Amino acid sequence: MVAGGTVSKSSVSNFVHALIAVLGGNAIYFLVMPYLPPAARHVAPHLDLGLVVDFWVCLVVLGVVKTVARLKGRSKAQSQ
Repeated sequence: MVAGGTVSKSSVSNFVHALIAVLGGNAIYFLVMPYLPPAARHVAPHLDLGLVVDFWVCLVVLGVVKTVARLKGRSKAQSQ
């Protein structure tokens, strides 16, 4: 938090990127889950390999989101 109770632009940006990564990553994982081997399918109340695969998909989506944001920021800076 910055003085005065406001939230910095970078904090909001990081939150939005993380939210997109979690929602998008989970959507992708649950769409492909029926095609994964049984060991890679997450069973809800357990810590298992499926949870690791889900986390990995979210992490990849976060990398894509951050890369796109950086490239978009770079092209915006060059156009000014």
